[in-house]
Amino acid sequence: MKTYDVVVIGGGSAGYAAARTAAASGAKTAVVEGGADVGGLCILRGCMPTKALLESAHRAQAIRHAGEFGLRTGPVAPDWKRIIARKNALIRGFASYRVQQLKKGKFDFLRARAAFEDAHTLKLERVPGAPAPPARLRGRTFILATGSAIERKPIPGLWEAGCLTSDSAIQASRPFKDLIVLGGGAIACEFAQYFLNLGVRVTLIQRSPQILTGHDPDTAGELEKAFRREGMRLFTGTTLERVSVSGRRKTVHFRQGQRVLRASAEEILCALGRVPATAGLGLEAAGVRLDGRTPSIGRTLQTSARHIFAVGDVAGPYEVVHTAIAQGEMAARNALRLLACSKKLERMDYSLHMEVIFTEPEVASIGLSEKEAATRGIEVRTASYPFNDHGKSMIMGAKEGFVKIVSRPQDGRILGAQIVGPHASDLIHEFAAVMHFKGTVRDLAAIPHYHPTLAEIVTYPAEELAEQMPVPGRR
Repeated sequence: MKTYDVVVIGGGSAGYAAARTAAASGAKTAVVEGGADVGGLCILRGCMPTKALLESAHRAQAIRHAGEFGLRTGPVAPDWKRIIARKNALIRGFASYRVQQLKKGKFDFLRARAAFEDAHTLKLERVPGAPAPPARLRGRTFILATGSAIERKPIPGLWEAGCLTSDSAIQASRPFKDLIVLGGGAIACEFAQYFLNLGVRVTLIQRSPQILTGHDPDTAGELEKAFRREGMRLFTGTTLERVSVSGRRKTVHFRQGQRVLRASAEEILCALGRVPATAGLGLEAAGVRLDGRTPSIGRTLQTSARHIFAVGDVAGPYEVVHTAIAQGEMAARNALRLLACSKKLERMDYSLHMEVIFTEPEVASIGLSEKEAATRGIEVRTASYPFNDHGKSMIMGAKEGFVKIVSRPQDGRILGAQIVGPHASDLIHEFAAVMHFKGTVRDLAAIPHYHPTLAEIVTYPAEELAEQMPVPGRR
């Protein structure tokens, strides 16, 4: 039975980053991947396939608006099978590259399902179609990077009626006329608009008072306005009661305040969240305490069993790839420090956390929001500027949304920013760069920006906030 310094369970973005980092430092490392396919959630069922699908849907919508730019076009009709085929071809390429990275890494790569027998021993079970692994292996430290799975919310009748999930919706190649989306987070909003732009009548039902619950109300409100303008039926502040079936129609029964409502469609997409994929890992045998299915971890990414770390979707608190990679790299460094008996481990810093929703308009955020600042009792100063008063976005016909900066009153240091509008996913990195160097609104306002570009819009709220700051050297 082999013994490794670091054993990584899971070969997705976080797991690969952890293994690469540990092996590069000379640690004897193994990656154990037990999925039916290799690539990780982002490549196989998350970021990449959904963005490939959205690209087709956004282009269809852009063609429909061609008349605004003096262009004549014919009717736009989506070919669902070709959209899925294009996506599948892209994903095969991305997954193939990840497989090569894992196979050629400076670590052992094992295709097996793993479960803890005790705190330092894994029992391995062969994955169908893969070579037989050793029956067991031992590890001095472990990094859990097993990702997440669909959460099966206990809504009476939902699972009996049958529904799409984010895992199955990316393969939906059969056209249908109407769809009910349950949920209002990033996944729900992206899929809702994807199907809407393919010509499906979409009803979105969100339990919270707004979609994008973690975002500021003005941010969520902009996207809600866009959805309603495009013809989406949108209900917020609801209570889901049950699902019934009549012939080929599925009906969601729900309440909104005192009103009892129903929505019917050919299909339902359940996008009510994901949970850490910890089932079957035997974490209790390893001494890992769970909160439901989530390992309890601290900023050092250690679980209650100090030699076992957790990263990526299995750990939270954010389900985004760049954070998962940073966690994987830090967990590997901390595992090696633990082996070296170091008492000082690194701690994760989430102050530059970013999130993007790839709808039209896009939504992007970084750092502290105005809502979060109020909840934490942090005094901030904010300023925003709308895209409908910005030259380049007006030329593009992309006039929805705004840019907002959250800054510290005493020195103007930028603590966060939100963007709703064209290319928000790219523009948010303007703030990431300045915030990385602990920059202020004055710093951002002073950086030259080419005209006319979308990027120059970030300087307008920065200038407004800078004008409110005391002049340096003057009392």
